[in-house]
Amino acid sequence: MNGNVAKDELAIPVKRDFPSSSGQMFEDFFRSGRNDAYKKSDLIDARARRLFENTALACSLDAYPFQAPLSTRSGPIVEMNGHRMLMLSSYDYLGLIGDPRVDEAAIAALRKYGTGTGGVRLLTGTLELHQELEEALAEFKGTESAITFTSGYAANLAVISALFGPADRVIADSLSHRSLMDACRLAAVQVQKFEHNDMASLRHELKNGPEANRTLIISDGVFSMDGDICPLPELIAIKKEFGCFLLMDESHASGVLGKHGRGTDEHFGVSTDDVDIWTGSLAKAIPSNGGFVAVSRRLAIFLQHASAPFIFSGALAAPAAAAVCETLRILKQEPERVARLRANAAFLRDGLRNLGYDTGLSQTAVIPVMLYDDAKTALFARKLRDYGILVSPVLFPAVAQGAARLRLCVTAAHTTKNLEFALDVFEKMRSV
Repeated sequence: MNGNVAKDELAIPVKRDFPSSSGQMFEDFFRSGRNDAYKKSDLIDARARRLFENTALACSLDAYPFQAPLSTRSGPIVEMNGHRMLMLSSYDYLGLIGDPRVDEAAIAALRKYGTGTGGVRLLTGTLELHQELEEALAEFKGTESAITFTSGYAANLAVISALFGPADRVIADSLSHRSLMDACRLAAVQVQKFEHNDMASLRHELKNGPEANRTLIISDGVFSMDGDICPLPELIAIKKEFGCFLLMDESHASGVLGKHGRGTDEHFGVSTDDVDIWTGSLAKAIPSNGGFVAVSRRLAIFLQHASAPFIFSGALAAPAAAAVCETLRILKQEPERVARLRANAAFLRDGLRNLGYDTGLSQTAVIPVMLYDDAKTALFARKLRDYGILVSPVLFPAVAQGAARLRLCVTAAHTTKNLEFALDVFEKMRSV
């Protein structure tokens, strides 16, 4: 797709009739007057009633907002149902999806290693490319070692379940990512939560929690729903004061924070050694798949032999690993991408605030537009689509009831014209 042509086509906001994705996704499932039961003994029990009722309502209004199938790669401009759309909810923060250098690295790896590895990492699935990747990630993050997994979700499951158990406790920021909470459930570790980014609340939990052998504090670097940043220096100080361990999830901070995109530690100018465990995704600013854990050499060796996803799950495919390696090389050569991302985020965030929109706590490329009501948020996203803008609504249970929002994500590839187009549409939508 020619980016300049697409950009020009979206220069004037004109309302059109874009179909919802629900017609293709569910066909006539929600149009047949279904009267499903939700008995305790049913495979789908009463917990699913709200999900089906809300989905049926959204489909009846032609406003189902999820799973919209794209016919092109992600980028500032995408194509859906034959229409060009401005993408404002992609995690491609650095604008590197489709970069020829990344694509060619993946293709070369495919030709050399094939589509799969034929094994798990501990046994026959480790490639020379995996070792190259992990050395590059350790250098990027400034740790002794790094190990990789098939997703950031799996990386969090791996490290927490391998290290902690019922005799320990985790104290997590109340807005920590779902994968971290699922990891705690898998580990059967005691869990306490402190109020979001509130160090007084963290101190209270540390002093008043149950007895435990070890305590792990958990936080995201950048919070995925609100776009704000954790107070890392304060977390480190409290960790040292109370003799705890600290885990930081860098999924939305890698490639985003710091002059060179190294993450929360670079943003604050703290030593990576002050954090015991760094985890993150390789599918956001880095345009690939996978996840990583960046730790000491000793801890990496332990995780290679004790974390279930490393031992029992197929290894990361070679093209994905090669794409990560190439992206890290590009980021080292082109740190200006991070500066451009930051400038684009400030431009859109300031523009929305000037129009009277509530952008919550955002400090980064994740910009929520707080609308609070689920139905209003879903309908707002639907109407934005009619103007040619693709935005994800975030509704309960992904956020608390009464906290529904549109989640906008800016990238380094967005042009000023792209963002001005978006602001023009949001100005038209102020009365919705």
